[in-house]
Amino acid sequence: MSKTATIQTRIDPRIKRNAKKVLDKLHISMSEAISMFLTQVSLNQGIPFEIKIPNELTGQTLKNSEKGKELHPVENIESLFEELE
Repeated sequence: MSKTATIQTRIDPRIKRNAKKVLDKLHISMSEAISMFLTQVSLNQGIPFEIKIPNELTGQTLKNSEKGKELHPVENIESLFEELE
């Protein structure tokens, strides 16, 4: 199938930059990621993941973590799993 359609969108530069870092690690271009997303929308006949509005506690926790507040530091993944047990 020939790829001839073009999409233009505006997005927060910080979100684009952060997404690009992740996609670069996966060796996927922004265009490929968007194409994958839209393919899944088409196949699922909807958004391919659950979309929810977080409750107040979750929303505040997300805001705090974005600001680097109230984070729990661990030395490594093993330490984390030991604490969780």
